[in-house]
Amino acid sequence: MTVLIRIGLAVLLLDELVVGFWNQLSPATFYTDFPTVDLTPPFSEHYARDFGGATLGIALLLGIALVAPRRVFVIPAALAFSVFAIPHFFFHLFHLDGATSFQAAVLTTANAVVALLGLLIIALTVARYRRNRLQQAPAVNAATMSSN
Repeated sequence: MTVLIRIGLAVLLLDELVVGFWNQLSPATFYTDFPTVDLTPPFSEHYARDFGGATLGIALLLGIALVAPRRVFVIPAALAFSVFAIPHFFFHLFHLDGATSFQAAVLTTANAVVALLGLLIIALTVARYRRNRLQQAPAVNAATMSSN
């Protein structure tokens, strides 16, 4: 299960690094060249750089969770990503004016996949934690009974 969590974190980390660095280093080209971003004008360098910085902050959390996939790191990192990704998905779902059918399908699918991936990482982490606790419980009970 940890492998699946790490793969999910790596995908989200890569996504956030690309978007974050691109917005920080060249916000105008992100606006003009990243698919469908220019569908929601106007361009604002200030907002693009702020978004890039916030995205890199989320990437930092995801990176920490990837390196040390403990519950106390993974859940906050995936939640931070999800707080952004879920509303982002719904915004684009209802703002597809000007997009071709192909662009709309790709945009909706990509945003849905990453939004669901954040939630899946949380669910897998909680399931892993519960499984580990159940596996440890018999050992704890046996140790308690043998000391009585």
